[in-house]
Amino acid sequence: MPPIDPAADGIEQGKRLIRQGGDHGLSLSERIADRLQRLAWRTPLHAMRLRGRYPLKLLTVADDPFFGDVDRGEALLQGMMRFRGETLNLHELSLDRPGFSDAFGEYLHGFEWLRDLSSVTTRARGAPIAEGLMRQWIAAHGAKVSDPAWRGDLWGRRILFWVAHAPLILSSTDLVYRSGVLHALARGARHLERTADRTPPGPPRIAAWCGVIAAGLVIPMGDARRAFGEAGLTRALAQSVTGDGGIAGRSPAALVDAIRLLTMLRATYAARRLDPIEPVQEALPRMVAALLGLMHGDRGLSSWQGAGPLDAERLAELVAATGVRTRPLRQSREWGYQRLAMGRAVAILDAAPPPAGRAAAAGCASTLAFEFSDGPARIVVNCGGGTIATGVPDELRLGLRTTAAHSTLVLRDSNSSALLPDGTLGKGVREVELSRHEQDAASRIEASHDGYARRFGFLHRRQLVMTNEGRDLRGEDMLLPAGRRKARGQTGFAIRFHLGPQVEASATADGQAAIVRVPGGAIWQFRARGAALAIEPSLWIDAKGHVVQTEQIVLTGEAAPGGATISWLFHRSR
Repeated sequence: MPPIDPAADGIEQGKRLIRQGGDHGLSLSERIADRLQRLAWRTPLHAMRLRGRYPLKLLTVADDPFFGDVDRGEALLQGMMRFRGETLNLHELSLDRPGFSDAFGEYLHGFEWLRDLSSVTTRARGAPIAEGLMRQWIAAHGAKVSDPAWRGDLWGRRILFWVAHAPLILSSTDLVYRSGVLHALARGARHLERTADRTPPGPPRIAAWCGVIAAGLVIPMGDARRAFGEAGLTRALAQSVTGDGGIAGRSPAALVDAIRLLTMLRATYAARRLDPIEPVQEALPRMVAALLGLMHGDRGLSSWQGAGPLDAERLAELVAATGVRTRPLRQSREWGYQRLAMGRAVAILDAAPPPAGRAAAAGCASTLAFEFSDGPARIVVNCGGGTIATGVPDELRLGLRTTAAHSTLVLRDSNSSALLPDGTLGKGVREVELSRHEQDAASRIEASHDGYARRFGFLHRRQLVMTNEGRDLRGEDMLLPAGRRKARGQTGFAIRFHLGPQVEASATADGQAAIVRVPGGAIWQFRARGAALAIEPSLWIDAKGHVVQTEQIVLTGEAAPGGATISWLFHRSR
């Protein structure tokens, strides 16, 4: 694919970002409609719509452009299925009466495990394992339309993986088994044609329409289905991908997922020696540039909206598979992340309201949080990883989504946006004011949010300035009187700087500074004015979902009714 034009990364000097979609979680009408849709799947009318001819063979087999997880693949060879800390014997899956978590079920029903299996063994050794699991799945769900197995996004993923790994599941000489697989494929494609547009926006809807197109490409006489799917995917991309390449829900993990789906679909087109539709070819470069904008100096991703820090190897594999050559996007205007980069230093700021509605099922109250790295060393991070953390209680998983789990200011131990029981984000931040200025020797971002204005009478304004070839990162956090509710008395605040793995901090005697030692031998000085400094325990979720014990610098104080200003500095001394 052609490289991105650097001019497309222009910097806007000022912008007001307003949260769209409400702040009350899923509405009653949305819940009822979703429930009615799933009940409709079980009606005789829907069953009649799924009837029809099934193919005797597939027109082609696509390549999977991605490498699987070796540990999960080896577990399959040993007769076990493993996913995010959960391990079950293949003979004890009980697909008709599942005893596993929702995340494990999505991995199983989406058939991503085919990629893991194919990455560690030959077809001769892997096919019996894959066929055994396929027989279990068809027996439990092939003829019975049920939730979640027949969810639109899972059917879309399933078709993509069946097409890419057909040698593992269709090598059998058992004609009854082969016809059962092909019959299930045909029924799934018909189901998707009627349900894809009702899946949530973002990767789920993209996955559903990719499945429709893939089925149209590999099932004989599928031109009409392919055209129908292409029209649906065009709509899904317009609804799910922002103009600057971000994704609904603002999660880097969701953007990675969408890029993988489109890249797999493109490989299916290539198997038929066809080019994908223009919206796919146009969207992928924008999406890759936006994703790279969240990349640290270690070439891995930062942690936002429940996502973990995808490591450098996986990110490089992803970008290579897309064929896109581009630079990291410094300012994603609609997606909402800002990037400062000088010398070895990179700072990334969440400068937008949180996601709303169905796209924010695991969203975080992280507005104005930032991450900061010096070359391969991550100095300031967010705890992150709420969607991938393994072996942690639900209370901690919820805690990873709070404002306190991010490197930003917290007022009265409250979230800047409420976390609702259905997993979405409620009242809080509605508007973010943003201004950015670029000079040869300095980059400055000023942003403010109103998440605390209605409850406590303050705006939070944060300024980040990077200078001295990245050796200085200056910050200022201000609490400004705002809103109808005026603050009374003193209002407690805490500004948290969660430190990266293996970063050590020690406070100075005056309680206003800290010495920060990072892996590799570099030493940074941290100084603050306007608050008391302390070093406290923290944690970080790594790329595999493991909990890593870390530290955090915490600035605490009380704001008077007229507000407060706290300034701080990271300076690289050597």
